[in-house]
Amino acid sequence: MSEYRIEEDTLGAVKIPKSALWGAQTQRSCNNFSTGSKMPLEIIKALLQIKKAAAVANKEVGAIAGDKADLIVAAIDQLLKLDDSNLRKDFPLVVYQTGSGTQTNMNVNEVVSHVAQNINPQLEILPNDDVNHGQSSNDIFPTAMNITAAMAVEKLIDSLKHLIEELQKKQAKYWHVVKIGRTHLQDATPLTFGQEVSGWVSMLQHDLDYLQTLKKTLGELAMGGTAVGTGLNAAPGFAEKIAEQMSIVYDFEFTADTNKFFGLAAHSGLNVVHGAIKTLASDLLKIANDVRFLASGPRSGYGELNIPANEPGSSIMPGKVNPTQAEAITMAAVKVMGNDVTIDLAASQGNFEMNVYKPVLISTFLESADLLTGTMTGFADKMIAGLTVNETRMEELVDQSLMTVTALSPHIGYHHSAEIAQLAQREGTTLREAAIKSKLVTAEQFDQWVVPIDMTNIEEKKDGE
Repeated sequence: MSEYRIEEDTLGAVKIPKSALWGAQTQRSCNNFSTGSKMPLEIIKALLQIKKAAAVANKEVGAIAGDKADLIVAAIDQLLKLDDSNLRKDFPLVVYQTGSGTQTNMNVNEVVSHVAQNINPQLEILPNDDVNHGQSSNDIFPTAMNITAAMAVEKLIDSLKHLIEELQKKQAKYWHVVKIGRTHLQDATPLTFGQEVSGWVSMLQHDLDYLQTLKKTLGELAMGGTAVGTGLNAAPGFAEKIAEQMSIVYDFEFTADTNKFFGLAAHSGLNVVHGAIKTLASDLLKIANDVRFLASGPRSGYGELNIPANEPGSSIMPGKVNPTQAEAITMAAVKVMGNDVTIDLAASQGNFEMNVYKPVLISTFLESADLLTGTMTGFADKMIAGLTVNETRMEELVDQSLMTVTALSPHIGYHHSAEIAQLAQREGTTLREAAIKSKLVTAEQFDQWVVPIDMTNIEEKKDGE
């Protein structure tokens, strides 16, 4: 730090890079905490929006002078116009800092104060008394947490809907294509590939319902609770005005009509919504595994599905195609499952009036939502959209299966049907050959009773029902 300026806080003088827009408290955090990823910019942007709304609200209720409020708004508008790379320069703090997020809140206060001074050096704007007026890190940081989480869930929902739509196209296209079913990794009775896909679609539609139902809890804002939930130093109506403005800015229904002691001490909403994200992750893991196993081969595995060749699959084996999109989304899924443990533990650390794991809680939540949002889009566009079925292979496996014998049970009984299946397995013949040899069924009866498409009950239900 060859060029620096000196600023002071309540602990004394601090050297700060001359060009930095932050102040003493931000610099102390830089000096004391350097490990881990940076605080997500989504949080910074939300804090800026909250402080902009707070300045307007404070002006309306007469809590701060109008010219000061207007200058704060102008400074924040200038910051919000910056692209992410330029915005990051002034917000260098890491996630692993104080558990309240106080240092990030002060980082925002100090930067806004310095930008305001650059706009109008004649009007002093103080970080604590003006930018942070009526606020505490203890209520503003969790307010930003819920806002960013809500926006992340909205993006996640859009990606999930897109994947559902792509799967529904395959469901419709292959509704009548018969394949063998499998349970316990063993042959079972036939179904159609469209029916199998409909199960995946239903899983994801349930996940969509869970997210849409639970996301409402993220609309509860802690703003107005200030230090411990009592609302000390916040003007009447202040929090309500901010919630109203946040609803407009983010097109999401936010409310300040909440228990502030809960809002500061607990993050149950984030915890329960992340539980739904984890559930989505587990379903995606199952679906992606099904796809890649059914596509295994192409000649030595199941070989029922053909997957797009997006990139060379091997540095040594020419022509190899790997299910890379499935691998990406399954890795993301297991990361989200691990993140859920972090969320659970972090949410439990509400020491008396305040949870003190806020930064790691929200950064982990945002990571989970972002991972699934991106990998679901890739999975939908780069694997499911280009997925086709190998009907010849599917028909071959149905013909070879012994479990179509189930269609004989209503006619000759379970015991005799089992004898036929065991005979075919022992002698390596087809089920039809074994049935005729047993003399329990004629060729005509077998052809009449064992019709794979009829075994799917496909005509008894409309598509997807």
